[in-house]
Amino acid sequence: MLCLERLVKFEVLGQEYPLYTDAPEEDVQEILHMVKTHLENQSLTSIRLLSDRVAILTCLNMAGEYVKLKRDYEKYKDQVRKQIEGLTRKIEKSL
Repeated sequence: MLCLERLVKFEVLGQEYPLYTDAPEEDVQEILHMVKTHLENQSLTSIRLLSDRVAILTCLNMAGEYVKLKRDYEKYKDQVRKQIEGLTRKIEKSL
């Protein structure tokens, strides 16, 4: 499925941030939830970083990579399962 890059606006720690992404909506929601949860669970509200925008964007990039790796891993597991099933069928036929 082809996803076109689009602007997604989200709020974290009282500030709104724009994000251009071509990730599927489900991935975007998972990424944003992960970032918000991690940042809000830490006490970043009391210790403001000078480059909080950089921190947010870094978190988004990390979360995006995580979601992509998780999806790729699930595809890999499915491929391996299918290969094992195929080999098992071949072995059973040869017995």
